[in-house]
Amino acid sequence: MPVADIARTDVMTASRDQSAGNLATVMKTENVGSVIIETDDEPVGIVTDRDLVLEVLEPRADPTTMTAEEIMTETPVTVDGDRGVFDAIRTLHESSVRRLPVVDDDGAVAGIVTLDDLVVMLSDELDSLGDIIEAESPPY
Repeated sequence: MPVADIARTDVMTASRDQSAGNLATVMKTENVGSVIIETDDEPVGIVTDRDLVLEVLEPRADPTTMTAEEIMTETPVTVDGDRGVFDAIRTLHESSVRRLPVVDDDGAVAGIVTLDDLVVMLSDELDSLGDIIEAESPPY
């Protein structure tokens, strides 16, 4: 199954100059844990809720003056939408990240897939397999 089939397409994006305070507001309002920072529709960084805590909240920086560019993880690991789900899982593992922006053929942000999304999808698939095995097994 291509990762594009399970990616969330309502991904939150912002520019490098967006304030940390605004990013936090977007995350709360949209109930997401990250915002992809893009330039010309291409991902150049990612800011997570953890970044906000470690780079803004804990050092008690001013969230109105700190920008996305100052706290983002640059050059986020991405995955092409046509790659398989297991490729995405391998990429998450090898890169030690929990979120993968999904990009289209032009490198533009097309969505995001998270570790949580993949665990839920795999859990659903395992439940379906269990149902099949149960239905096909002889009674004991």
